[in-house]
Amino acid sequence: MKRTSKGKRIGYIRISSTDQNTARQLDGIEVDKTFTDKISGKNTDRPQLNALLDYVREGDTVLVHSMDRLARNLDDLRQLVQSLTAKGVNVQFTKENLTFTGEDSPMATLLLSVMGAFAEFERAIIRERQREGIEAAKKKGVYKGRKKALNDEQVQELRQRVEAGETKAALAREFNISRETLYQYL
Repeated sequence: MKRTSKGKRIGYIRISSTDQNTARQLDGIEVDKTFTDKISGKNTDRPQLNALLDYVREGDTVLVHSMDRLARNLDDLRQLVQSLTAKGVNVQFTKENLTFTGEDSPMATLLLSVMGAFAEFERAIIRERQREGIEAAKKKGVYKGRKKALNDEQVQELRQRVEAGETKAALAREFNISRETLYQYL
C-alpha cells in the first residue's frame, strides 16, 4: 500500500469491556485504518495499541477520542505521545481539540501534562465515588457483588474433572472462565 506524502489518518479506539459501545469515539471522523482495543487502559500492553505503534509511519496522524482513551495515567500518556511524535507521527485528541507534532512548544508540553493530569484525577475521583457507592450499598444490604460465573453444580463438576486429570486451560475454555477464576473455584 503506497503512502502519500501527507500520511495516513489512523484511529485508535479503546473501551474497557466488550459490552461497551465504540460508536461515540471518532464518530464522523474519516480515518484510513482503525485499531480498537476492548481492554482496560490500566497499562500500555494492549494488543491493538501495540499493532498501531508498529503500523504508523512518519507523516501519519493518530486520532484518539480523548486522552483517557489512550492512557490511564500521565506517565503513560506522555510516554506514548513522545514515542509517537519522535517517529514523526502527529497525535490528535478530538475531545480536547489538541494535536501534538513533536515540534511542540513549551506551552503544548504544559497542556499535555495539565490535561493528562486532569484526566488521571477525574478517573481517580470516579473510582473513589464508585467505592463509596458500593460501601453504602453494602451497608444497606443492597449490594450483592458480581454474579458468580459458575453455579454450585458447575463448580463441583469442575473440581471433579480437575481431579480426574483434565487440563485446567481446556476446562477454563469450556466453562468460559479465565484460568484465574478457575483457580479461585479450586
